[in-house]
Order: sequence, then C-alpha cells, then structure tokens
Amino acid sequence: MAIVTEAMMKQFQSLMEGVDGPLKITFKNVHQGYPTATLKRFLKAREGDVSKAYTMLVDCLNWRIQNKIDDILAKPIVPTEFYRAVRDSQLIGLSGYSKEGLPIIAIGVGLSTYDKASAQYYVQSHIQMNEYRDRVILPSATKKFERHISTCVKVLDMTGLKLSALNQIKLLSDISTIDDLNYPEKTDTYYIVNAPYVFSACWKVVRPLLQERTRKKVQVLSGCGVDELLKIMDYASLPHFCKREGSGSSRHSRGGTTDNCFSLDHAFHQQLYNYIKQQAVVMGAPIKQGSFHVDFPEPNPKKSKISETIESAFHRFGDRNGVSNSLRELKIYGD
Repeated sequence: MAIVTEAMMKQFQSLMEGVDGPLKITFKNVHQGYPTATLKRFLKAREGDVSKAYTMLVDCLNWRIQNKIDDILAKPIVPTEFYRAVRDSQLIGLSGYSKEGLPIIAIGVGLSTYDKASAQYYVQSHIQMNEYRDRVILPSATKKFERHISTCVKVLDMTGLKLSALNQIKLLSDISTIDDLNYPEKTDTYYIVNAPYVFSACWKVVRPLLQERTRKKVQVLSGCGVDELLKIMDYASLPHFCKREGSGSSRHSRGGTTDNCFSLDHAFHQQLYNYIKQQAVVMGAPIKQGSFHVDFPEPNPKKSKISETIESAFHRFGDRNGVSNSLRELKIYGD
C-alpha cells in the first residue's frame, strides 16, 4: 500500500487548480469542505501515482457532470410502492454508528434479488445512497462527533446465497465499476457474517487476487458476528440480522419494519426518501415516473480477469450452502 506524502499532495493540488469551472463546482459536492482528504482518497486508490490519481478524479468529475449526478438527490423513484419493491429487492440500509462515529452500512448480499425493476433503477438507487451518505450522513456524523468522518463500516450478510445470483453479474459489475471509479476508499472495514461453511475455501482462492488495501479491510466473522461487532458498536447499532444467532439473518426480519434497516419503513429509508422528495420540490424538478439514466464506465480489464477467476472458483466449489456470490460482493461494495 502506497504512503501518500506531502510532495504528492502538493503536486495533486497544483494540478487540480488548473481544472475548469464546472469541474470545480461538482468537486465541491465530492469533497464537502475537505478537498485535501478527498485528494488523498484518490491517491490511495491509484497507489500514490499522482498522474493516475489526477486522471481518475477528473474522469470522475466529468462523469458527474455528464450524468447530472449533482441533481440525483432530487430525482425520487416513484410511485412509493414501486420504490418499496426496489428496496425489498436491493437490501441495504443504515443500522447505526460505530463507537468512533462511522456509519454502519448493512447489506443483505444473499437475499438481494434485483428482480423488481430494470437495472437503471437499481443503479439510480445505489448512487442516491452513495450521495446521501457523502452529502448528508457523513457531514452530520462529522458535526456530531466533532472530527472529520469520511468513511463507513459495512456489514455484509451472506445468508441465502445461491449460484443463481450469478445471473445478476452484469448489474453488480456495473455498480461495482461506478463505485471503484467514483467513490474510492469510502469503506473502513468490511465485516462478513453468516458466511456458508465453504466460504473459507473460496476465500483462499480469491484473497490473493484482491488488492492489498482491500484484503486488509476484510474480516470474516463467525456466525452472525455479534461478539466481534459489539467491540466496535453498541447493541442498538447492530444490523437486525446480527442480533439473534441462528435467526435466519435477513430473512428473519423482512416481515418487520422498525428494526429492519432494509425496509422502506425504517427511519433511515424514510429520511432518505423524504429528503429526495423535498429536494425535488426545492429545485422545482418535476416528480415523474421513470429511471434516472446513468452511463456505466468501462470496467478495468484487470478487474474483469479477477471476476472470471472468482466465477471459475465458485463453480468448482459448487452451490453447497450457496457461496457463489459472496466474494463478488466484496468487489461490488468494495472500494
């Protein structure tokens, strides 16, 4: 892992001073008052290569302008019941905060089906979650805990994984590429819970293929991981699928609402959805049915090769207890 030096930062800052006005405007939505920390993230993502980091950031800013990402939090997915179907098939939510103030993002990897809407709606929803995290959740956490908080903790629930999840590879790869290129280094640690018993065998195959900085972030916990997770967060912040051993994980709580952070009825999703609808009113944007189209960046050839290796490994291990998509999710939600 490259060490970011002061000389690298000065060179990067000098290059960014030369970008044109529109790029500087959208950059403000990216850095949220912390431009130096943002430049450091992109440098880390390119192993300290200033030229590559600069190209990556400029490409990110151009992608934001071309796809009007600055306006995406004023584009609610309607009607509400349709958005509920999106939420029920793309399981992700905010369960609370760590003891250090980092948001806890819970992801139902195994039970997300992505089968209730077109791919564009899932991509729109995913980017809205990213933007709400960066523009609202992280700044609020920074203010509350009186220190700059720019990353989150992710808890990935592997309950219910099936080989059939590979049917969603194209969509998940598109989401992964968007995150890799435009939201790098936003996750502090990944905790994998409720992993099938053959997960460790697959992990041995895949782990060497991942970048060092990603490998160091991943912790595979026993069972629902409650004992380890309680070392970094209070019980109230535990994702619902971690609160009862042998609970059936995400599946156990899908019928509930208040404790299930995946549900549209959960306080976090209510706040997010209301915020988007309010922003639409403030900006005078018409609220109409239809997805917010986003262009998908081209994936890195090296990453495609890794994906092929992962798929091959999963097929060799088969579908016992459903391990097929678990490690791919490290890439989907990885940065």
